[in-house]
Amino acid sequence: MTLPEDATIVLDIGKTNVKLVLLDVSGAVLAERRMANAVLREGLYPHYDTERIWEWMLDGMRAYASLARVGAIVPVTHGATAALVDDEGLVLPVLDYEHEMPVAQQAHYAVERPPYAATYSPMLPAGLNLGCQLAWQAQSFPRQFRRARYILMYPQYWAWRLCGMPASEVTSLGCHTDLWLPASKQYSSLLERMGWNRLFAPLRPAWAPLGVIKPELAQRTGLPADCSILCGIHDSNASLLRHLTAEQPPAVLSTGTWVIAAAPGMPLDGLREDADMLANSNALGQAVACIRFMGGREFGELAGKDAETCTVEDLQALIAQGTFALPSFAGATGPFAQRTGGVHGPLPRDARQRYALATLYCVLMSDYCLDALGVDTDVVVEGSFTGNPWFAPLLAALRPQRQISCTDDSSGTTCGGWMLHHWRHTPPGGKQSAAPLVLSGWLEYKQRWLKVLL
Repeated sequence: MTLPEDATIVLDIGKTNVKLVLLDVSGAVLAERRMANAVLREGLYPHYDTERIWEWMLDGMRAYASLARVGAIVPVTHGATAALVDDEGLVLPVLDYEHEMPVAQQAHYAVERPPYAATYSPMLPAGLNLGCQLAWQAQSFPRQFRRARYILMYPQYWAWRLCGMPASEVTSLGCHTDLWLPASKQYSSLLERMGWNRLFAPLRPAWAPLGVIKPELAQRTGLPADCSILCGIHDSNASLLRHLTAEQPPAVLSTGTWVIAAAPGMPLDGLREDADMLANSNALGQAVACIRFMGGREFGELAGKDAETCTVEDLQALIAQGTFALPSFAGATGPFAQRTGGVHGPLPRDARQRYALATLYCVLMSDYCLDALGVDTDVVVEGSFTGNPWFAPLLAALRPQRQISCTDDSSGTTCGGWMLHHWRHTPPGGKQSAAPLVLSGWLEYKQRWLKVLL
């Protein structure tokens, strides 16, 4: 049997799940595996189980080697994460960005960090500002930190492990790290102030081949010795990638653990730090105005573990009885970070109504975020919310003058990873326009929600 040629493996490490996807040269999925992304609590601090991911990944690659001839491996990961390495490996565990830093450290870092007007990186809780993580590690574990030869952003850490070549890349550097100036496309003053300049490897494009797979890994997995390891990309920027070449790029809602609204081409001067608005850097190095909330996490909190897909009647019942979910349900993040979430009105009576309430909430929050960015363009939904049959139709009913579409890639990142291997090729699949779901009282429900909220 002739195996498909020039296939792509995308390693997609999200905050909640890890996926390993095999795609053929046309972008069609040949195989997919996934597992939970575990955080280990023992040791110096909460950290990701990188060794478990590594072994699971190599086992998956060995299985994929019998299905296709793999031409490239592309790492795609969540943001706010870096690895400190020497020539042998990690010198410190890869810190979980939800780990709460000591209050004194946060206060000290607030003085050291560059101003928001330069970085468009809002001051965030826990370790969501990567600069804060690194400052805490340097102060708390000076001996290990001094051993570091490189600070590698998370996609580039996996690329380095696979091929041995260190690199830096703008999409992860520009993800609310305080390390990058998106508008001027250069490192911030924080690197020189903290003495980290020497630790960042040369910048490479996300699609650049850094080298080929290490011989011992090719032997272990059965992958070709000439399999390229690409530099890799931040996950929400992978979702954005397929839309960058459009004549009029749409706004993009990248949905997963985080819901990130990105508005390519919008000016940055309307961004507000107190609303958790930021500028990311896309794969081409261009600054992109963004706002986000932890939509996937909040959906899970509202829907519960026994979530059951709702009906139109469930949505209509909640609208009619005036049951609202008000932010926030995921800690101190998002445009209403300082508020404690709650449900107003009669409580949902069962699992289906809880799913309905979570859906209504995430639609309203997404619509609010798009308005906050000043979006007046078409909107494309990427990622996990494309699997919710009501999300895009309800959003379309709130924005009747613009087209709301869903892609056929439920992760959003998989297509972007494939595109890095086939740079500037037409992406696989397409998008489908959502017909507005006009429920009785839906527009009034939105206005009442905003009135209570604001």
